[in-house]
Amino acid sequence: KPACRYPPSQWCRSLEIAIECRVQKQCMEVNATRPNQAVPPVSVTLYYESLCPDCREFITQQLFPTWTMLQDIMAVTLVPYGNAKELRSANSPFTCQHGEPECRGNMIEACILHLTEQSLAFHIIYCMESSADVLSAAQPCLQLYAPSVPWSRVDSCVKGDLGYQLMHANALMTRALNPAHTHVPWITFSGQEYTEENEDKAMSSLFQMVCHVYKGVKPPACTGASVRLDRSFC
Repeated sequence: KPACRYPPSQWCRSLEIAIECRVQKQCMEVNATRPNQAVPPVSVTLYYESLCPDCREFITQQLFPTWTMLQDIMAVTLVPYGNAKELRSANSPFTCQHGEPECRGNMIEACILHLTEQSLAFHIIYCMESSADVLSAAQPCLQLYAPSVPWSRVDSCVKGDLGYQLMHANALMTRALNPAHTHVPWITFSGQEYTEENEDKAMSSLFQMVCHVYKGVKPPACTGASVRLDRSFC
């Protein structure tokens, strides 16, 4: 019988996958110990740029690992735009802090977020941001985590009106921030306004902060130790 074709993080996503990967019993045990879903998850929204080194570090060293461990009590929203500017130009409607490749990376990630299920999109974006070349990694990362979505759909989105509409929506979300963002990564929690105190906590140990903020019964993972990291911005 062929090996399971799904990564471990997806094994309990559905009964069909659990059966195929022969982990049905284990997934049932995991589901039985999941937190009370009546308590809202901690909502984390990240405003970022695809080629910003500090954004990439936060995604790969803080946000994605924390979400992997705490996804039952945590919801993540990604807004790829950051310090970009929207122009009134048909040829180049956006300009980005790290040049045209970043504008393309932002749009690729916006299209992936639109075209794939949220959990898969986050895996794909983590795969891209943890690679040496973000843009070159996009297609193989998509094929790895969402093989049912052909690259041609992403490419059509990026080159067509849909990609512009998605980026325009991200621009509006970013411009609506109050207070206005002054750097990226820029992090907000559960619909609350940005505060430097919350950002300090998130940048040093997002895992510890999510465990602390969650109002329900803490999952077993929250008893783990935290690791502080230096904060930096673009």
